[in-house]
Amino acid sequence: QVQLVESGGGLVQPGGSLRLSCVGSGFSMNYWAIGWFRQASGKGREGPLCISGRDGNTYYADSVKGRFTISRDNAKNTVYLQMDNLRPEDTAEYYCARAFDQQGIPLSDLGPSTFGSWGRGTQVTVSS
Repeated sequence: QVQLVESGGGLVQPGGSLRLSCVGSGFSMNYWAIGWFRQASGKGREGPLCISGRDGNTYYADSVKGRFTISRDNAKNTVYLQMDNLRPEDTAEYYCARAFDQQGIPLSDLGPSTFGSWGRGTQVTVSS
């Protein structure tokens, strides 16, 4: 069955970096956009923070632009999220999900409701 599994979270000091991974199984990422979302304790889900498209194109929300970098390795069916210059407000559970990447549709048009097959998440805590 289709499954996405996140990993790479942990505790990091402000200004530090982490790299999250999202590994897919049961499907090929070649035809899917993969997005990252997060949910802080007591708050609603935020995102998509960034999206990796099937053609290597990307989308970033303003809140993470310039600090987060999304990339993919289709051979490994994996999408990565490199997070730099982390801030305490980045503390959250991070999730990846997939959305069908239809050619001609900008990644910025892929709203949260278009994503599915959610992973279980990986916790990122930014604290000194």
